[in-house]
Amino acid sequence: MINEKEHQNSKAKDMKLFFGKIVLYVILMFFVLEGATRLLHLNSEYPWFIINDHNIKTYAPNQTGYYTIGNRRMNFAQYHINKSGFNSYRDFNPTKDKEEVALLGDSFIEGLHQDYFNSIGEKVENALDNGTEVYEYGHSGYDLADVLYLMHTYEKKFELIDHIIIYLKFDNDLLRDTYAPDKYWVDSQYFLFSRIQRKSKFISYLKDIGFFEPVREMKTKMLSYVFPTEEAIKSSGDSASVENEKAKLYLENFKTLISKYPIDKTKTVFLLDKTKTDPLFLKYCDAQGYKYIDFSQEIENSKRPTTLVFDRHWNNNGRSIIARKIVEYLRTVEKPK
Repeated sequence: MINEKEHQNSKAKDMKLFFGKIVLYVILMFFVLEGATRLLHLNSEYPWFIINDHNIKTYAPNQTGYYTIGNRRMNFAQYHINKSGFNSYRDFNPTKDKEEVALLGDSFIEGLHQDYFNSIGEKVENALDNGTEVYEYGHSGYDLADVLYLMHTYEKKFELIDHIIIYLKFDNDLLRDTYAPDKYWVDSQYFLFSRIQRKSKFISYLKDIGFFEPVREMKTKMLSYVFPTEEAIKSSGDSASVENEKAKLYLENFKTLISKYPIDKTKTVFLLDKTKTDPLFLKYCDAQGYKYIDFSQEIENSKRPTTLVFDRHWNNNGRSIIARKIVEYLRTVEKPK
């Protein structure tokens, strides 16, 4: 009986030792992978963003780092957040004496996918080679409401800027007709999993390569059964009719935003892809005197890829094409008086 108890105790100790070794090996393996991820810069590093004193979502000023995406460090670009909270190689100090250009838009203008010193704005400046300064007001997730509110808030500064170019994606940037800062997106930086990602580069890397996607997709599917989305409800309808209604809604949103935050037509132009913009909107712009730069043909005719392999954002070639279109436009217009 005693021998049997001793045998059971011995087995229990062996099991504890076995599981203890497993836990130890897992911890050691985690630290090895964490160290390798940090050493090779495989994880994403994203600048902190805030809602500033003017109720505008920007990055926290004066940050530098490397934005990394792709599961084998496919993209590794240096960013520099200036005093105004935007990724740029220069600060924004417009004056009456200089000629300045403002580029506004979402992540395509923000340019975290490319070194900040090789941005669209830098390419434009180098091509013009006449002392013109380009200010890049780009931030991931910006839509037209964000852009127009920013221009309205910094009205005095934009009065000094000579040319204003707004990147506009018709299907993304006109979903609302009023401005409100995305506080949830800012608060999400402080969620538990987000804080863990900030501390552990390996966990951040796992998220970047889609390791947790099955869990997220399962959660989304479960929620969709309980709370069907508006898109899912509308999907059974006629697609052409739905698209037509969307176009009308987006145009009305545009009109509402412009009425709230008027723009100077003499120095403001939209940068867009006509093939992805509803004719209804283009017709309205033509009738009302809103100018736009269409880059669709140049992108389509390029013999080299214009987007990243793993992402729809413009690569260096795509950015060079956009910069050339902007330069072509700037060379045809005079500096406003």
